[in-house]
Formats: sequence, structure tokens, C-alpha cells
Amino acid sequence: MEGAFLEQGTSVDKGENARLSSFIGAIAVADMVKTTLGPKGMDKILQRVSEHDQTISVTNDGATILRSINLDNAAAKVLVDIAKVQDDEVGDGTTSVAVLCGELLREAEILVNQRIHPQTISAGWRLARNIARKALEDSSVNNSENQELFEKDLFRIARTTLSSKLLTHEKDYFAQLAVDAIIRLKGSNNLDHIQVLKKAGGQLRDSYLENGFLLDKSIGVGQPKRITDANILIANTS
Repeated sequence: MEGAFLEQGTSVDKGENARLSSFIGAIAVADMVKTTLGPKGMDKILQRVSEHDQTISVTNDGATILRSINLDNAAAKVLVDIAKVQDDEVGDGTTSVAVLCGELLREAEILVNQRIHPQTISAGWRLARNIARKALEDSSVNNSENQELFEKDLFRIARTTLSSKLLTHEKDYFAQLAVDAIIRLKGSNNLDHIQVLKKAGGQLRDSYLENGFLLDKSIGVGQPKRITDANILIANTS
């Protein structure tokens, strides 16, 4: 009966085989990005398989790696989607999410082999999640009323985030840049107000935060390269 609805060459996995395939696929993805985790994580060499594009890139960013791989395993695709949501909502922790999910599935496979129902395993995970969240809330501190301590907390968070990036050797400098930029938003969560201009060449420490507005435009022929005390016209043409 199934053959009438499936294309030629399509295979169907049921029961134990389907469950085992899901476990293997998701755990394999988690193991692939696990070695990139942390400040001592290793880089991955990615090469496109397109006939017209065979470019090679080197990265240890979990989100970039997971976006670059082609998958036909349903559970592995769910794992990649989880990492994408983490990247869109938080902007960091994609590798950690994938590794955590992979380890949970690794333990779940052992429990399933012991004839424990998946719903029972999921219920246990929800209990563990609530306990972990409560423990984090109990140990958390709020320094938003103290500006000096609040900026120190932001600096430590930014510094930790940059520890596994290519900026790790200049993480203190760029962590301070990030904190200064966030402080200037004055409580706004709209990161679109922070404009990032990229220029090739120079060193990492040539990056700086400008207290004002920069317009990336090329200088016309015969035009002065520097004007002081200029009058600027701002026109809304939309």
C-alpha cells in the first residue's frame, strides 16, 4: 500500500530502525561541532560541493558549520533548526545548544533501550529544566542599579562570548567596545541603532567606536578629503 504513495527508490524505516536512525543522525551532528567548542576548539575546513562554487572556508563557529552541511536525517535537521533559533534570538551559544541536545539524546538512547517510554524521559527532562532554572535564578545577581558593577558584568559577559571567536587574542579590547556601544543605547534593545562599517586592511586594534554618525561614501573627483566645521543638510527623501 505504501508503494503507491512513495517514489521509486524510497525506503521506509519503522519502529526500532527509525528510532535508531534518528539517534545516530542527531548525535553525529553534535559530535561534529563538539570539537569546535570553547577557547581551545579546533577549526573546521568547509568546502562547497556545488559545480560552480567550490570555495573553501575555515571556521569554528557552530552556526556557520551547521548552516553549511546538507542533511537528510529528520532528527539532525531539528538539531540544526534549534541552533538557528538560538543564533537568531541570542546570537551566541549555537554550538553549546547542539552539543547539549546531542548528549541528552545519547542518554535518552540508553533509557529507551531499557524500555523506558519516550514520554517518561521527556517528563523527566522538563522536571530537570525547572530545577536548573530555579538554581540559576537563586544564584543570579542584579547590579542594574549600580552602573559601575553593571558595566563590569557586561564586560565579563562580552569577554566570555569572545573567548571562542577569532578575536580571542583581543577579546578585552573588543569586549570594552561592545559594552560602550550597548551603554550608549540607554536601555534600548534595538541593535539596529549600532552601525558596523567594515574596511579591509589594518589591524584588529584599528577598530574603534565613533561617538556620532558615520556615512560610508566615496569621495568625488576633485572634492576635498577633509572639512571642518561644515554645514550638513539632512533631507528625508523617502
